[in-house]
Amino acid sequence: MRITTKGCYGLRAMIELASQDGGHPLSMEMISDSRNISRKYLHALMTSLRSAGLVKSIRGPGGGYTLARSPKNINIKEILLALEGPLAPSSCSEEPSACERSNTCPMLGLWNRINDVTEKLLEGVTLEDVAQEENQLKS
Repeated sequence: MRITTKGCYGLRAMIELASQDGGHPLSMEMISDSRNISRKYLHALMTSLRSAGLVKSIRGPGGGYTLARSPKNINIKEILLALEGPLAPSSCSEEPSACERSNTCPMLGLWNRINDVTEKLLEGVTLEDVAQEENQLKS
């Protein structure tokens, strides 16, 4: 599994929303400027995150984006799945039937274990955890 710029920038945007989680929406411009992400790219990221039910958009004056749930109820796996798609280390661990060798492949068990450990780790880290880590690094 490799996290692309899409995943990294999307996490940065989500951390910005989590750190400002006071109920008021943040504009695209505010997020873009604060996290140094182009507005065009940020728009695509926020569209994916909104489709996944992780952020809400509010239209009109004073509108922008807010988290759809509390940061303590959003885990990193959800965010990365919304932005990156499947996190499996190989296509056969994601969908064994896609590989004609899956029944005899000596590596499939290893890929599955890597996938299981990775998913459990990402499920166990919340957006709140990462936002708090950032705050500690800034101190």
